[in-house]
Amino acid sequence: MSAPAPSIPSPATRIVIAGAGPAAQALVRQLELARFRGSITVLSNRDDASEELLELAGLPCVSVRFGQPASFIDAESRSVATADGMEFSYDQLVIATGSAPVAAPVEGAGRCLSYSTIDDATRIGEAVREVTRKLGRRPLGILVGTGAAAGQAEAVLRARGVRPIRTTVRPATVVPSISGSGLAASGVVFEDGSSMNGDLVVLAEERVSRDGLAASASLRTAPNGGIEIGQDFRTSVPGIWAIGDAAAFDGVRLGLLVAAASAAGACATQLMTAAPARQPAQVAA
Repeated sequence: MSAPAPSIPSPATRIVIAGAGPAAQALVRQLELARFRGSITVLSNRDDASEELLELAGLPCVSVRFGQPASFIDAESRSVATADGMEFSYDQLVIATGSAPVAAPVEGAGRCLSYSTIDDATRIGEAVREVTRKLGRRPLGILVGTGAAAGQAEAVLRARGVRPIRTTVRPATVVPSISGSGLAASGVVFEDGSSMNGDLVVLAEERVSRDGLAASASLRTAPNGGIEIGQDFRTSVPGIWAIGDAAAFDGVRLGLLVAAASAAGACATQLMTAAPARQPAQVAA
């Protein structure tokens, strides 16, 4: 009678996250809260180390690779290559590369409020509350943009008591505030010299998903951009997931549908139940 084969511990799940923005950071936090005990590698396209990323990098199971953005996915071997030639094997890959503005920033855009995802609603609400307090009246807002993001921004402003004036014409520059509202911008100037003035300016311009990784892994993408996902955040290729603005659900950029923390929590739950791709080797009796 042969001796029983020695037990072999199951390998720890390796999760690689392509991207290091708000959605990626929220996912790492949710996995930590769920007591994930595998390894998490975050591939960041930025060389600088923000306080939030340094905090995540201090977690026992997390490795943040600064300045090493993912550039190619080999879905068959389950590995990701970075722009500088490094390769990282994964059991589960999450693409969280975000989105980018379609056009170059309006001159002075840094002085404005911006709306690109649902998460911006809270920040805008806090700013509006402060402006209202300082002015002692209902603010007048200038809203620049078209599409779904601008529509959501208008609803947010109205719900916060702002009287929004919306323009679909892109301004040439932003007018600095002199109203004492507490915000740095209060109006816009157009190419023909005309202008619109108020108490605050919100830019809700179109953005496009950073979904360039999709082609290397043959992932399905939405007609207007974004990696197609199901309700469980899975893409069309096993072992690959997408969250945040890199993803699209029913053709809509995910950031316009679900808050980053909510998406990260739901995705983390799915990842915790996903089995590692690797199988332990069999030992002969």
